[in-house]
Amino acid sequence: MDRTLKAISLILSYPTRDLQEAMPEIGGVLAAESRLTTAARRALRPLVEALSESDIYELQEQYVMLFDRSRTLSLNLFEHVHGESRDRGGAMVSLVETYRDGGFEPATSELPDHLPVLLEFLATRPADEAQDILADAAHIFDALTERLARRESAYGAVFAALLQLSGAKVDSAAVAELLEQPDVDPNDLEALDEIWEESEVLFGPDPNAGCPQVRDMLSRMDEPVTPAPQHAAE
Repeated sequence: MDRTLKAISLILSYPTRDLQEAMPEIGGVLAAESRLTTAARRALRPLVEALSESDIYELQEQYVMLFDRSRTLSLNLFEHVHGESRDRGGAMVSLVETYRDGGFEPATSELPDHLPVLLEFLATRPADEAQDILADAAHIFDALTERLARRESAYGAVFAALLQLSGAKVDSAAVAELLEQPDVDPNDLEALDEIWEESEVLFGPDPNAGCPQVRDMLSRMDEPVTPAPQHAAE
């Protein structure tokens, strides 16, 4: 198992007291990850410390404000690709089938495209397969890093780390397209209501469109990416 992807899956999950108790081990895994630069490992420390030491209710409130009340920060990856279209439903069904084919049954009520769920799955896959799928989502990680930096959130370092682990250099145009989406203040309830007033997610495949396999589906997350130069730990 890739312990780093498992650790990142955990720190991107909803904060609980069990997570707080596990943070010393999780922090140790991230601090020892040689695929990340020294700067990337250092940037993760504030979040590791906050999740270890801060009041659990404050952590939970911050998490909800970031990831549950803002669509542009959603941890459901297909939200950034398909929105609420029927294509998202077909992609979701395909992803569930891929999990089952890999002997993976998520123990959660989250949607299959929830990033912590995907990372938990990728932690069980061969390294090259996991890296390829991370590369498909590289532009999403880059956009989320930028949006979280604007909010001065320590979670931004996690997405920067995922981008490094993907080994991909993203197309700046794809990132810019994501960043053009309105970034609504999660405290602006009226604006949030307007954003969320859209059609429900339809989980049946569109009869006018095929249901792609997971690699094709995930590759549509981005324009083609090229491997970035390998970085030694700084």
